[in-house]
Amino acid sequence: MGRSTITSQSKERPMTGTACTYTRQVTIINELGLHARSAAQIARIAREACSRVWIKKGDDVVDASEVIDILTLACGKGVAITLEIEDRMDKNILDRIATLVEMGFGESAC
Repeated sequence: MGRSTITSQSKERPMTGTACTYTRQVTIINELGLHARSAAQIARIAREACSRVWIKKGDDVVDASEVIDILTLACGKGVAITLEIEDRMDKNILDRIATLVEMGFGESAC
């Protein structure tokens, strides 16, 4: 299960706002990886946030509310991603997205 942490904001991130961000690392477990349907599920939740939600894979950081941006990460099964929020008020959004990923987006294991 992913762990939530507080990290200092990096100058490379395309973010504005607070000096601290909240992150959680999760691993893609479903067979199909992070595809259009699962990206849409993430984006739908991210759009409910008060501030920006980001997904990081390696050095790439994308806006979690944009399906196309998420798909550019090309995350297959077994890939670790970091979810990041800018505002502690959105911790429930962070937790919901992390749970969605950890549960394989509700896809069967067939």
